[in-house]
Amino acid sequence: MTSDNPASRSSLSKTPPPSSAPTTVGPTTGERALLWAGFPVLGAVALWLVSRAAAWVASLPWAPMQGVFKLVASAPEPLLSIGALVVGVLAGLAIAFFAEREYVTADIGPDQAVLTVDGVTRTVPRAATAAVFQDGKNLVLLGHDSAELARLHGDFDAKRFAAAFEQHGYPWHPDGDPYAADFRRWVAAQPGLPAGAHALFKARAHALNKGEKQDAEQLRTELAELGVIVREDKNKTQHWRPTRPTTDD
Repeated sequence: MTSDNPASRSSLSKTPPPSSAPTTVGPTTGERALLWAGFPVLGAVALWLVSRAAAWVASLPWAPMQGVFKLVASAPEPLLSIGALVVGVLAGLAIAFFAEREYVTADIGPDQAVLTVDGVTRTVPRAATAAVFQDGKNLVLLGHDSAELARLHGDFDAKRFAAAFEQHGYPWHPDGDPYAADFRRWVAAQPGLPAGAHALFKARAHALNKGEKQDAEQLRTELAELGVIVREDKNKTQHWRPTRPTTDD
């Protein structure tokens, strides 16, 4: 007898035998080299071009920030060029640092997956995982009750992550969320939600509209504790579904 659970009905016949050696997945050496070399070079070139054009921009009566451009144009050479290059390189390194944190990295083994993005690490046991899939720029792992074990927002190569998960026997779903049809749009005072959920949805709608990502994620966690899975579309409209009770043989 098998459980009537869409996540448990992934194509078992094509799942390869799990590998014992953990697989590390993340940005390639070429991607990281391009990131850390490309942004500083672009920053240096951009700031140097701005320094060359500073005097011309300062001469335009309608140009914004004329005071800044006049100050830049008044700097003597070679101090102006050297300063522009140094500031450009530092700005590029700062951009590369924050871009690096947006990469999703993982050590995926037969017993657990250790996933990291933006300095936060989550460990998900293999035995607790019923589905893994890509949801836009999110990597999502679901448990056997359809609750989200992890949702990581960032940059990742879905094909390489899929290959690594399948190599270790994780149920990767190439078609996305197996429970996508269960989601419904959240409307204030609609029935079917547990007590307190509507207040959390309202607070989360406010956080999304204000761009307060940390608050929105915290409220997502609080809704999950009530057995409610939530996601939002590009218009920041929230959609939800309940988790499903597990059924054992």
